Amino acid sequence: MEKIGLLAGVGHLPAACARAARALGYEVHAVALLPDTDPELKDAANVYHEISIGQIASILAYLQQEEIKKVTMIGKVTKELLFTGAIVPDEMLRGMLMQLPNQNDDTIMMMFVGALMKIGVTPLDQTALIRPLMPAEGTLTSRAPSEAERRDMEFGLQMAREIGRLDVGQTAVVKDMAVMALEAIEGTDACIRRGGQLAGSGAVVAKAAKPQQDSRFDVPAVGLDTIESLVAVKASALAIEAGKTLFIDKERAVALAEANGITIAAL
Repeated sequence: MEKIGLLAGVGHLPAACARAARALGYEVHAVALLPDTDPELKDAANVYHEISIGQIASILAYLQQEEIKKVTMIGKVTKELLFTGAIVPDEMLRGMLMQLPNQNDDTIMMMFVGALMKIGVTPLDQTALIRPLMPAEGTLTSRAPSEAERRDMEFGLQMAREIGRLDVGQTAVVKDMAVMALEAIEGTDACIRRGGQLAGSGAVVAKAAKPQQDSRFDVPAVGLDTIESLVAVKASALAIEAGKTLFIDKERAVALAEANGITIAAL
């Protein structure tokens, strides 16, 4: 049985990915990188280990020890952990970070990809095992967007792609063709709540892939937490990029959106 490594951040995606990989016949070795990784991952994987994301040398050593040649990096890992001290980098990671021209998301992730490839480990396309979680173009709720919401959705996606091009974030909150908030290091949910506070009710949230998106990491994702944030600020709509955005817990998320009059569309 071929082994596959699963380097897991938080959220439900890692467990879903592990189950999909096992269904395809892989022996899944999950490495939980953060203490609040989804507990379901333990049962979803064949083998489960916990290694802090800051301990790069230990992660690489484990992959070599187990002779794992393929990995998928999946789940949320926010860069703010580096700046708040929540991650304690080992000597190897400190040295790698010091050599970077900047600490943007793609720069850090490409550094890690390079470290994996240097030891003969190939990072896989994040979506290869879970492509069915990416909705095709269309409206996902019973209520279709109004003309005004549709305009805001298209405008919001344009803004989200632009900050993605700059490797800053993937989410925009807009209202009446005006930007309320753009995602940076705080993450999607905090961006939604900040933008919603400024917009009042009726904000539109847009999430898009970067124009230069590397599918091995940081593929945009939404889920139940996203809809809960929209509900909290009385937002009216969510736009995602069709075929490029992972939708986690879609049935529960859509049900919550329906209950609160929120329309969701993949454009």
